[in-house]
Amino acid sequence: MRSTDPGLLIRRGKALEWGTLGWNIAGVAVLGILAAESSSVALFGFGLDSLIEIGASIVVIWELSGSGEHRQRRALRLIGIAFIALATYLVIQSALAFLSQHHAVPNGFGIAWTGATAVVMFCLAFGKTRIGRALDNPVLLTEGKVTVIDGILAVAVLVGVTLDLAFGWWWADPIAGLVIVFYAVREAVGLLRGESPDKSRRQ
Repeated sequence: MRSTDPGLLIRRGKALEWGTLGWNIAGVAVLGILAAESSSVALFGFGLDSLIEIGASIVVIWELSGSGEHRQRRALRLIGIAFIALATYLVIQSALAFLSQHHAVPNGFGIAWTGATAVVMFCLAFGKTRIGRALDNPVLLTEGKVTVIDGILAVAVLVGVTLDLAFGWWWADPIAGLVIVFYAVREAVGLLRGESPDKSRRQ
């Protein structure tokens, strides 16, 4: 990181968070439409995950604005509750999909969107990590790791939807949804225990 001006670095960090926020807001709308058209558990679950990522970005923007540690902890606990709700929904939907052998009807645009999301999230995570290290800001560094996981989830959904479309492997879609369940429960446990997400991932 060439610049050492804290004010400039904070502005860049905020810009990355606003970029993440904007992409995920668009993602909620796009994935909601795609999931409704294709009846895809994985796409709908990833859309819900985008809602949670929106909350995470808002938390970091507040923190970079000096909003205070107490407000940050409260917001993170609310995100933890949202993760539990997401995991519960996906377990129920995935179980129903397995029991009924439900076949989603994925399309090329869903594959293109999740692929683009993976690339964008990895690029944003790289920028957040660099700026977080330059600022020595653990919150920005932690949210950068959340963004990396968002990219990994996009890859998991991409694989599930592609296998369903290419080979008719209907079970790949709900399995991709269960990958999100694992992530959601892991995040929720750490947040509701009052741990920072960064600490819970190191354990």
